[in-house]
Amino acid sequence: MNTQSDDESGLIRRWLSGWTVVRSLPEAEPVESAGDGLRSKCDQPGREVEVFALRADEEPESLARLAAAVAAARQTTWLTVPTLRPGAVEAVVSAAGMELLHRSEWFTTTDLTEHPQHAPAATYEREVRTEGAVTVVSLHGPSGEVAARGAIAVVGADAIADRIETDPAHRRRGLGRAMMSALAEAAVAHGARTGLLIASEEGQRLYSSLGWHHEADVLIARGPVVPSNR
Repeated sequence: MNTQSDDESGLIRRWLSGWTVVRSLPEAEPVESAGDGLRSKCDQPGREVEVFALRADEEPESLARLAAAVAAARQTTWLTVPTLRPGAVEAVVSAAGMELLHRSEWFTTTDLTEHPQHAPAATYEREVRTEGAVTVVSLHGPSGEVAARGAIAVVGADAIADRIETDPAHRRRGLGRAMMSALAEAAVAHGARTGLLIASEEGQRLYSSLGWHHEADVLIARGPVVPSNR
């Protein structure tokens, strides 16, 4: 993609619908309009609310308005910005007085029906648990310890992968590839075709090697930490 478009905004909305499911965020607090973006209640210490920009590239003034609103929020709020112009976005959020937490994440997509399949080494056992729309995969090491874990939520024909983690003691053994294979297989079995994922900087090489496509960079910033009264 060369410019941020309605298609990209649509992908972001679809990802967010699944992200709230895979994170088990409160159903009583649905994703809602935040003027120039979307707002979701996270209810986490230091991350009570998250706002997602939709038109940061095509309407830079919309990002400036969002950043100003987040910086003035009465709850500690994060601002997530998919963009093809990360330098410009960084300048806007910094000017608003926000703290940049992540500069180099990626918004990625893939055709899950063509996802490569990789089995874990014989010394690892795979556990797959599905509850409702969410499937959690765990890979257990020789002593029964959890060596890797990940989750995926199926919403319509989309599947949103999240919290893909490998224990440091078990890295460089192909567990990331085996984990993504298992998640893709489970999602397709439940009717999904398109995978959506925000990839950390550490995971980008893995996802690229598995055919996930970079759609935009993602910058994440945080407004001032507001003391909780709870």
